[in-house]
Amino acid sequence: MDLKRQASMKKLFVLIGVVLVLAACHSNQDYSPKPRGYFRIEFPKKEYRVFDTIYPFTFVYPKYAYIVKDLHPQASEKVLNMKYLLNMQFPQFNGTLHLSYESITSKKVFDELTEDARTFAFKHTVKATSIDQGIIRNPARKIYGIYYTIQGNAASSVQFYITDSTKNYLRGALYFNTEPRLDSIQPVLNFVRKDVDTLIKSFRWK
Repeated sequence: MDLKRQASMKKLFVLIGVVLVLAACHSNQDYSPKPRGYFRIEFPKKEYRVFDTIYPFTFVYPKYAYIVKDLHPQASEKVLNMKYLLNMQFPQFNGTLHLSYESITSKKVFDELTEDARTFAFKHTVKATSIDQGIIRNPARKIYGIYYTIQGNAASSVQFYITDSTKNYLRGALYFNTEPRLDSIQPVLNFVRKDVDTLIKSFRWK
């Protein structure tokens, strides 16, 4: 009797196991992969302070960023005058707005600077889905320039230059120190882009 009972119990366990396996296989037929998730980002409050030091310009920038001299300019970008190179760091977002100031000493230098700005923006064409150009113009403050919005998985999403067209020129380029994936950085990009826009709107030549 014990042997028969043990055999019956083994058969029952085997039957239960088969049923569970078949049920699992059946449920996998309706499986679909879930979209990739990202960590929720806590954005700081928009508060600004004035940048007004020895440099021939002034503007406002966010309190959650800090500005330092750029001691290691990108080797791929020609700099005509290396006197004023600044980095606006966004440590919370692992991003940097590179700022470079140049003195305009001739029409030739001015043409080279504006052409360089266009070249630097359009070198991202390979990975960009589009590059839009917007005009920056405020004659009362002698501020003129072009704002480049670079869409897609390009290394830089925002670039611009500001000039008074006679003596002064400032170029900016926003980079994030991470693999460019627009779907993951888009919320951060939208947030930081507002700070870049605020910088441009508040910009003054001294």
